Amino acid sequence: MSLQGFAKPQWLTFDCYGTLIQWDEGLLKCVRELLSLKGISEHEADFIRIYDEYEHSLEQQPSYMNFRQVSEQALRCTLTDLGVSYEPADGEAFVARISRMPPFSEVVETLNWLKQHGFSLSIVSNTDDAIIAGNVAQLGGYIDRVITAQQAQAYKPNPRLFDFAHASLGVTRSQVLHICASPHLDLVAARDMGFHCIWIDRGTGRVAPVDYQPDAVLTTLDELRSLFGSLGWADDEGVAG
Repeated sequence: MSLQGFAKPQWLTFDCYGTLIQWDEGLLKCVRELLSLKGISEHEADFIRIYDEYEHSLEQQPSYMNFRQVSEQALRCTLTDLGVSYEPADGEAFVARISRMPPFSEVVETLNWLKQHGFSLSIVSNTDDAIIAGNVAQLGGYIDRVITAQQAQAYKPNPRLFDFAHASLGVTRSQVLHICASPHLDLVAARDMGFHCIWIDRGTGRVAPVDYQPDAVLTTLDELRSLFGSLGWADDEGVAG
């Protein structure tokens, strides 16, 4: 698909972790501290890859499991695979850290710019309401709606979460533009469901599906300014934040 000829959407939806919030960076900081407390200096490089696999597998189980449980179990399985001991307190500290993960440096100002140019902003995220609340509180008050897997009782790339989000926002698939960093969750859903999607490729090494081309690929969120300017949706001048 292409954004040329696509009418300016009222709603923009965002993946949260990795797009707005520093997910990989937060995970690495957490695991460095955790391994240091356990007197271990290796395994850091493998942690995100293994954790991602467990998290996504647990999210796709037939019976819904809340994200707190998913995170704690994925952490336990990851540490076990790495030969590192796991204690329940590790999982509790890990989940608490997720809520405190900060936004990328350009995010808050860009959200401000988008609001000033008439867009309504929603997050659609694979998380629990209580966990994401701490992250949303750091986004300057610019997010209008937060829609979670907990609310829909389904995780991306399951269409149920996006169908729930679109119904909640009062839009059809063809009327919304989704902005994300996760290729194996959000881009897969965009491919299968046919909604417009921009990929924020922050250089994590994750790759888009071979059979799908996003409407645009950017490296940081503030590149939306020039893109939306070129589409006639907004001027591309900076807005003081």
